[in-house]
Amino acid sequence: MADIKPKLVVIGNGMVGHHFIEQICSLKLQQSFEIHVFGEEPRPAYDRVQLSKYFETNSADPLMLASIEDYQSQDINLHLNAKVTGIDSESKTLTTESGECFDYDKLVLATGSFPFVPPINGNEREQCLVYRTIEDLEAITAAANKSKVGVVVGGGLLGLEAANALKQLGVKTHVVEFAPQLMPVQLNDKAGELLCSKIEDLGVSVHTSKATTAIIDGETALHRMTFNDDTYLETDMIVFSAGIRPQDSLARSSGIAIGERGGIEINDDCLTSAKDVYAIGECALWQGRIFGLVAPGYQMARVVASHIAAGTDSASQTQQFKGADMSTKLKLLGVDVAAIGESRGFENAQYVELSDNQAGIYKKLWLDESGTLLKGAVLIGDNADYNKLLDLYLSQDEIEGSAVDILLAGAESEADLKDTSIVCSCHQVTKGDIVEAVKAGSHNMPEIKACTRAASGCGGCAPLVQKIIDQTLEAEGLDFNKGICEHFEHDRQALYHICKVEGIKDFETLIKTHGKSTDGHHYGCDICKPAAASIFASLSNDYVLNQDLSHVALQDTNDAYLGNLQKDGTYSIVPRIAGGEITPDKLIEIGQVAKEYDLYTKITGGQRIDLFGAQLAQLPEIWKRLIDAGFETGHAYGKSLRTVKSCVGSTWCRYGVQDSVGMAIALENRYKGLRSPHKLKFAVSGCTRECAEAQSKDIGVIASDKGWNLYVAGNGGMRPRHADLFATDLTTEELYTYIDRILMFYVKTADKLQRTSTWMESLEGGLEYLQSVVIEDALGVNAELEAQMDLIVERYQCEWKTSLEKPEFLARFNEFVNPDSAPKVATHQYQRIREQRFPAVNADNSQGAGNIAIKQILDSDPQQHDPQQNDQQQNKQKTEQMEELV
Repeated sequence: MADIKPKLVVIGNGMVGHHFIEQICSLKLQQSFEIHVFGEEPRPAYDRVQLSKYFETNSADPLMLASIEDYQSQDINLHLNAKVTGIDSESKTLTTESGECFDYDKLVLATGSFPFVPPINGNEREQCLVYRTIEDLEAITAAANKSKVGVVVGGGLLGLEAANALKQLGVKTHVVEFAPQLMPVQLNDKAGELLCSKIEDLGVSVHTSKATTAIIDGETALHRMTFNDDTYLETDMIVFSAGIRPQDSLARSSGIAIGERGGIEINDDCLTSAKDVYAIGECALWQGRIFGLVAPGYQMARVVASHIAAGTDSASQTQQFKGADMSTKLKLLGVDVAAIGESRGFENAQYVELSDNQAGIYKKLWLDESGTLLKGAVLIGDNADYNKLLDLYLSQDEIEGSAVDILLAGAESEADLKDTSIVCSCHQVTKGDIVEAVKAGSHNMPEIKACTRAASGCGGCAPLVQKIIDQTLEAEGLDFNKGICEHFEHDRQALYHICKVEGIKDFETLIKTHGKSTDGHHYGCDICKPAAASIFASLSNDYVLNQDLSHVALQDTNDAYLGNLQKDGTYSIVPRIAGGEITPDKLIEIGQVAKEYDLYTKITGGQRIDLFGAQLAQLPEIWKRLIDAGFETGHAYGKSLRTVKSCVGSTWCRYGVQDSVGMAIALENRYKGLRSPHKLKFAVSGCTRECAEAQSKDIGVIASDKGWNLYVAGNGGMRPRHADLFATDLTTEELYTYIDRILMFYVKTADKLQRTSTWMESLEGGLEYLQSVVIEDALGVNAELEAQMDLIVERYQCEWKTSLEKPEFLARFNEFVNPDSAPKVATHQYQRIREQRFPAVNADNSQGAGNIAIKQILDSDPQQHDPQQNDQQQNKQKTEQMEELV
């Protein structure tokens, strides 16, 4: 008869509960215990830290930490949709909501927390929601698709994440915070003010010092929120994200000791008042503190795993929980925010403060009374110093020299970090741990994640981890393949140099002389071919679809047809509108083309007009119309200059000091033919009020009364970066010269698909090095860079104008052998929304979570404002809701 294993039961399958199971499995304790995990939700553990990423795909799949099969493969019994309602710690049994009874030998409570909803009259009304689970996100999505205005109650970390979600869903977003500032727990007043300003600049309205007294019927929206200062705000939906409370009701009802203000009391071993019952994560109260971040919960999970392991192996080392660092670094609505230690200060503290209102940066260091030990810090707008400051705070090493030098010295490189420096706070992984793992044979990110757990928590440390891996491989002389792909051992910079020196202008010559064959063939791949095409264009600016040089075979889907492929198989058309300036006649022509071909029309943030929905065969005839009207290609399909955004400048604006529109047009016309490693965006502002947002562009120009200030390497996309001030008070000629040199040096040295922002960060010496190259000619290459740019400018051609003159090119757009008899596009593939054509909803498509929300709207549509509306009107509204969701 087989031995009966003792039972280890975990209640809660959130991030901390899942991490505990990972620790148990790493210790192979499933060989000693029969393990059961109970989760209330219908799916296994998922990443709540990255919850807002759900709205990027409308699917929970990217958030999942494990599958049911993963648990089964580890011999873990996972019970989903299984709420535990009672614990009898005397008999060591538990009962589920369905009435099932289970016994245990060891019990771990990982019940987490629940959203706090303020006790406001009306908080239970329709479309009053919380932000915590996948089901909450589905409800928020459904509500947003029939809402114009949304309010988030709570201006803390979770509240601003929820605000970001509403903004992504296209809802006019407001944040209401009871405290006089945002993030009152982490930030001091000045930091809170700057964060508020930056978030309002992004289009989110912030209302601080507001106490909601009631939620009642609105006049212009579904709800009216009334405040204690006799003001009100009308909104269609409300998301409560005003903090969390420990989920301790199960423990409370079972007689386990609870803190005065909630939370399951634990000791340093994470044991509760009940024998063999542990508590970990946000439900646990240690020395009167609840830890609301994932990293302390992970530490508790490791402590409990070590104690349970010690019970089966006397040689096993136990750990204790001695508190946790609550420092955090994150992006809130794209704004860098970091808080370390005593980030709000303390009595008798010394401090160093840096405030740059123009750049939108605020930093403050809190020091002990002697001014030699860092006790806290707050960073807004620039997190580059975070790793250095966190290391200084955790180590409590004395500050060498003046504390202000820490802020002025800039970010520390990976080489300067000590081996004891914490790189991954979630799993307490040091730089030394990663270095040793690399030396032991783990040479890539997946292997490092597997053996050290670094970058497998919130993921924020992944870029730093990768840099440490690369640095260690290089330092150890280990195989460090910097090749662009399997066909070349050279990176893009080396390939650029080879092509320039040897005069190589076609891919066949390049791969045969400097590449490697695959199965005896020199075909290349989708990585090296577009990179080579970009290099050839940057060097000679030949026609990108030159068939004599086989360039056409190198292009990706967009470049191959000189248009951006859209989700429904059609293409977009984006003519260049230099500087955003357009004549009425050209504007009318675009309108006539859009109307004739029934193209969806939208003005972009780059001051251009996008036309969507053109069939492949229609592209040449549409572009002929536009070119005949004086337009050129806007290169929206290529890795090249997209736009130069501008304000009206001194020509119209009473604040303008220079002609920003004229400068923007001149810059766009000069650099419009440059193919580069990645897309380029410029902006020109006519004064320091910065209406063109030049400091978020690859090249930004701001007028001064003495000339032009030049900013470089900004980025406003997925990873925003504030541009660096490169030079001030330049003449127009100096401005052109510096931009010529910077752009060609970028083209010459950047990696494939590397934006200027990450290129700048990768440069050894950063901004100062680039200034020495461009201004002081430290490398002696400026004459070469200028000549190369002059060649690019001289050989510019509108690719669509050239293409329309080539019959062999036009043949590419004939989708049928007999194009005159080609079938017309089925009208049922499209629908009309806001008087324009959109791709239709595919009701049969079962992929993703988006369609689940659609079905919920159709099956359980809430009552609208007018209960007397007839069935026909209800059906129409349901259809509109479904259209809006898509």
